[in-house]
Amino acid sequence: MESQSITLGGGCFWCLEAVFQRMAGVVGVESGYMGGHVGNPTYKQVCSGNTGHAEVVRVSFDPSAVSLSEILEVFFAIHDPTTLNRQGNDVGTQYRSAIYTNSPEQEAGVRAFVDALAASDRFGGRIVTEIAPAGVFHKAEDYHQDYFNNNAYQPYCQYVVAPKVEKFLTKFPGRARA
Repeated sequence: MESQSITLGGGCFWCLEAVFQRMAGVVGVESGYMGGHVGNPTYKQVCSGNTGHAEVVRVSFDPSAVSLSEILEVFFAIHDPTTLNRQGNDVGTQYRSAIYTNSPEQEAGVRAFVDALAASDRFGGRIVTEIAPAGVFHKAEDYHQDYFNNNAYQPYCQYVVAPKVEKFLTKFPGRARA
């Protein structure tokens, strides 16, 4: 079966990229920007909060090996979908919780998943995750790709990214790459 993709925003793209690179069934992860109004934005522009873009990862996956629901379970386990435009100390619209879908069927599946999650009250607050059709994906600069793997000892990676990777590996051991 052909791979599918979904684009996710949940704070810093380095965190999401590092987790999904370690998930079985994921065939590719690219860091980038989506949802804004400036063509070809740079990291510096996106960080200003003035472009309207979110930091995102485009996750390509083999649906015969991992389902969209499993991707979403991990996504919601590694970020807080109840904080508007913020993840921890990362504050601004570029750090919003967002899911950008590639088809009406994918959007319906995402909405059903999020509705069930909201009804469960698992987070003890209202889920503020933006759900919208995917727009233009702007690939982030090369130094953002594979960031955690290339910079694991950088302080941000040690204190922010590594704990999310560890959370994934602990909570979903059966979903980690062998």
